[in-house]
Amino acid sequence: MPYAREHPGAYPRRILVAVTGLSPQIVTETLYALAVAPAQGASAFVPSEIHLITTRSGAEKARLALLSDEPGWFHRLCRDYALPPIDFAAEHIHVLTDAAGDPLEDIRSPDDNRCAADGITELVRDFTADPDCALHVSIAGGRKTMGFFLGYALSLYGRPQDRLSHVLVAEPFESSSAFYYPTPASQVIELAGGRLADAASAQITLADLPIVSLRHGLPAALLTGHASYNEAVAAARLALAPPQLTIDLAGRRIRAAGKVFALPPAELALLSVFARRALRGEPPLPAPPKEVPDAEWRKRYRVELHWINGLLGESERTEKALRDGMDGRYFSSRLSKLNETLNRQLGPAAAPYRISNGSKRPPRYCLTLPPSAVGYGEIDAVGARAED
Repeated sequence: MPYAREHPGAYPRRILVAVTGLSPQIVTETLYALAVAPAQGASAFVPSEIHLITTRSGAEKARLALLSDEPGWFHRLCRDYALPPIDFAAEHIHVLTDAAGDPLEDIRSPDDNRCAADGITELVRDFTADPDCALHVSIAGGRKTMGFFLGYALSLYGRPQDRLSHVLVAEPFESSSAFYYPTPASQVIELAGGRLADAASAQITLADLPIVSLRHGLPAALLTGHASYNEAVAAARLALAPPQLTIDLAGRRIRAAGKVFALPPAELALLSVFARRALRGEPPLPAPPKEVPDAEWRKRYRVELHWINGLLGESERTEKALRDGMDGRYFSSRLSKLNETLNRQLGPAAAPYRISNGSKRPPRYCLTLPPSAVGYGEIDAVGARAED
């Protein structure tokens, strides 16, 4: 079901996600700024659920400070401002783990950083896979690296309805462990150094942090399956890089958008037909007639097949199909399979590598890459996977 892009609060599932360390106050501070006192001109965002990402010690502190019967600051805020039910329980406190699956006590080593990045990325990917969900992400708490990874994960997977923010608390409450949110009635708390202040007078501001969404550049497999933080970042970089195609006919593989993968001979030969024409700057070609075998098309296609198959020649099935020439049905079938493979391997980054019909009538086909973006040569087989 579509929802207005400008109104994340209209989505049936509204999730507040925050990284926290040893200062769980950022949860109630952010919730207050979103649901109770949104900025002038902004709509309230009342989450339907809250999720925290933290370390083992951070999880224990959040549970005791926010979810206990006393002091239970989350429950207090909800009662004080009569907020609707919000699903926030201990099960929603996600503890980051190391490579062995043990809870992280802190994030200090490169391995800890990698595991934290992967754990954060997986959670954000899972949440953004739900089209009925709007995500609000706070990077105010936790280690700086945790906030960075959470913000970057939202940039990788975020959609138009998702938001990123940082909460700002005015002095003298900013660094106070006794302050959790501005209370509706006067409540005097003790600050560092024995100073007293009224929590009701506190000022909280939510700084909205615009993001550049890179989601459109990620292959479908990374949007729906499991991928590490580094894999997602690499895929986004490739999608933004200038297109470059290298064809290894003998190895039956190509490198496109920085990714190496194998192609079946029939599809590879068709791609090579158009790649050579692009390399030479030759004009687009019409497809062979639908019902009439075309000898000229068979000739140019078989040249590429011979480069691929060498002395083995063509398969019996291909030889039979092309006996009198290539017709439009054979061409369309191979073109469809080629473009399907490119889409599956590269996702949105496949666009410049697909054979285009020019969107005109009658259609004329070409590879739109410039000559400088096309090359032939041996490609290392590492990482190449064959297509069925």
